[in-house]
Amino acid sequence: MELPPSVQSQILQFQQLQQQLQMIIMQKQQIEVQTKEIEKALEELGKAAGDEVYKMAGGIFVKRNKEDVKKELEERLETLKLRISTLTKQEEKMQKRLSELQEKLQQAMMPAAQ
Repeated sequence: MELPPSVQSQILQFQQLQQQLQMIIMQKQQIEVQTKEIEKALEELGKAAGDEVYKMAGGIFVKRNKEDVKKELEERLETLKLRISTLTKQEEKMQKRLSELQEKLQQAMMPAAQ
């Protein structure tokens, strides 16, 4: 049984959307890992005594002001959380589009199956 070109096109679009969704989910997971690492670093920074800490920069440790490092980490954390929020919205939209397309495909396949 040969599928009409419009159905084949919808199937291709569905597969592409699935791949895009997987990419979004992977990006979101990677950013969530970075977020956890920064939160842990901030927690440890809070425990550190003194006004100076060491920060890794290009393979070497550099002595830095504790408050400067804390501020940098907090800014990075805020940026990552915004990115997660954006990716979550993209993921939800993509899920909705996939559901709608899946329904269309199922309806298009019904007459073909009978």
